[in-house]
Amino acid sequence: MKEENFFQRVYEVAKQIPYGRVTSYGAIAKYLASSGSARMVGWAMNASHNNDDIPAHRVVNRVGLLSGKHHFDGTNLMQQLLENEGIEVIDNQVVDFEKHFWDPAIELR
Repeated sequence: MKEENFFQRVYEVAKQIPYGRVTSYGAIAKYLASSGSARMVGWAMNASHNNDDIPAHRVVNRVGLLSGKHHFDGTNLMQQLLENEGIEVIDNQVVDFEKHFWDPAIELR
C-alpha cells in the first residue's frame, strides 16, 4: 500500500474523532486492518500539522500519553487543545483515558 494512500485513510478516520474524545494510533491502525502500523499512523499525524481539518491532538498512544506532543508548535499546545475540549491531562497523560477513548472499530461500524 502506498504511504500517501494510507495517510489519507488515517486522516479520514481522524476527522471523525468527536470533540472531547481521543483515540490511539493503534486503534486507527487496527480499524484500517493494518494492526502492526501504529507507528505509521503516528507519522501520518505528524505530517498532518499543516492541515487544520485533521484533529491530530486527539490521537494519543495506547495508554493515553501525549507521545506526539513535541510535534505541535509550542510546548503544551497538544495538551491545551485537549483541555479546551474538556479532557484533563496530567503529566502528559489523559486522565480517565477509558472514559474519553473513542474506538473507530466500534464507532464506525
